[in-house]
Amino acid sequence: MVGCSEKRNLHSFFMALRSLGWLVLIVVGIGLLATLSSCTHYRPTEQKIPEARLFGHVSMLSEKLVPRDHWHTQNLDQCADYIAGHFKQAGATVAMQEYTVEGRGYKNVIATFGPSTTSRIVVGAHYDAFQEHPGADDNASGVAGLIELAYLLGKTDLRQQVELVAFTLEEPPYFRTENMGSAQYALSLNQADADVEAMICLEMIGFFSDEKNSQQFPSALVKWFYPNRGNYIAIVGSLGDRKLIKQVKASMKGATDLPVHSMCAPRSFPGLDFSDHLNFWDQGYTAVMITDTAFYRNTAYHTSNDTLDRLDFDRMAKVVLGVYEAVVHLAENNKD
Repeated sequence: MVGCSEKRNLHSFFMALRSLGWLVLIVVGIGLLATLSSCTHYRPTEQKIPEARLFGHVSMLSEKLVPRDHWHTQNLDQCADYIAGHFKQAGATVAMQEYTVEGRGYKNVIATFGPSTTSRIVVGAHYDAFQEHPGADDNASGVAGLIELAYLLGKTDLRQQVELVAFTLEEPPYFRTENMGSAQYALSLNQADADVEAMICLEMIGFFSDEKNSQQFPSALVKWFYPNRGNYIAIVGSLGDRKLIKQVKASMKGATDLPVHSMCAPRSFPGLDFSDHLNFWDQGYTAVMITDTAFYRNTAYHTSNDTLDRLDFDRMAKVVLGVYEAVVHLAENNKD
């Protein structure tokens, strides 16, 4: 016969076990919500991107057209002209959105592909760099991807309008201000009552590492749900972007053999809004960021060591191919 004290001990044990069980379920639930695990993916892409072309774009931006900070407007103008030239060569209709900040002129470069539909898909990347640093990964890599995406879209029969936008002034001192190029552009879309089905931001897509513990995280809890090797590309969005994250992830996972992971969290989560997509959120649009996770992986972030010799152009090409397939699949669902 079990005594009262033993009963109390057993009761306490089972209560603790139950509490632990609930804690495990909560943690697993948070992990599943954050990572949006899914077996869904599309077929491999048939498209190709020569690594040499990506290398050439990054070289131009990070070695020849530097510095690309807000003070060096002549270099920024040359960057805008370089990007616009490639957009035109790819077959896009190209426009410049010009505006003035503290007496200096700046430009967003806008390329339009596909039919004139009510809704549109926007893919963007900023071409300025922090201070006088090369900014090969941040964000010449994203712009190189944007340019090669243009060449792929120029050969594609799209069912929906797609706009590729190279933004200026993403970096400090204008980050999180109305002077960001993406803030100006997103506001103009809102004022025109534009229907933006999705916005995809390319923010640092060129640095990868197969070394153990090369991937860091903003939270100790998060690291249990992601690889510790920085050998994957990430899709990042807020809780309201769950559907878009799943759509983009399915397309990118199927396109190539590059591992693809995602993060879906409240907007206040550290690192979630560290690029141009934040301005689309501010205007009520659905937006996600495609990233190598920046300073959580790339230790050269915002330093003079952010050079093109540290980038992996093979895996960068796979990122762009995945984004291309995501854009095409999103456009196929156009209901106009």
